[in-house]
Amino acid sequence: MRANRRTVLRSALLTAGGAIAGATATELFGATSPPLSGGYAAAADRLEAIRNPSTTITYYVETDEPVVAFTFDDGPGPRWTPMALDALDDWQVPATFFMVGRNVDRYGDLVRGRLARHEVGNHSWSHADLATLDLAAAQSELLRADDAIERVTGRRPTVMRPPYGHLAGSTVLAADALGHAVVLWSHQMHERRYVADPAGQVRDIVDSVTPGAIVLAHDVGAQRRLVALRHLGEMFAGLRRRGFRLVTVSQLLALGSGSVRP
Repeated sequence: MRANRRTVLRSALLTAGGAIAGATATELFGATSPPLSGGYAAAADRLEAIRNPSTTITYYVETDEPVVAFTFDDGPGPRWTPMALDALDDWQVPATFFMVGRNVDRYGDLVRGRLARHEVGNHSWSHADLATLDLAAAQSELLRADDAIERVTGRRPTVMRPPYGHLAGSTVLAADALGHAVVLWSHQMHERRYVADPAGQVRDIVDSVTPGAIVLAHDVGAQRRLVALRHLGEMFAGLRRRGFRLVTVSQLLALGSGSVRP
């Protein structure tokens, strides 16, 4: 008796589904291609790797106070870091710079003596996708960056941001082992969208920011970064008109908890 076409198709789909359900992430996506933009590195197979069992991962802070933290990733670099620092100085605004260790090693003179009001966070040594690394490699990336930042600034970071915002269990454990809170973001610059409309980028930030927000910007990168960096003062002014106070990430974290706990 000939099988019904629908029955055959349904059987094939069920078989394929079972195969996928039983496959590992490496088999499905390959060792160098993290699934779902996040990665598959294991959390831990040794509990001694855990220093604090409740390391925080924060996108924003739940608070009724009109406060916002501006953050700048990937620096320092000679093209845009001085511009960002100049704008922050002009407006007496504190910010948090998530720095890449090898950039600190190369361009540390750009920030020496200029970070008094600012916070410095860890953004890895080489801007590697930590979500694809095992615990030892992820921890090495963060430790090398910590050391470079301390050599230049005299301060050791207490917060970190994973490159690309990618997280895996190994990333969280590496941050935990070094005593870092993991900080992501709730708002970000969309320079590509507003490349011909810088005023639109200003409005997007000023109008959309909510109490406890963490804003992502970059002080290294392509020319389009100027869409945001040349207009930081207008953003600060607009937010202050709305009654917002601008703070560092750690000052924001001290106000409340909007964290996801692993």
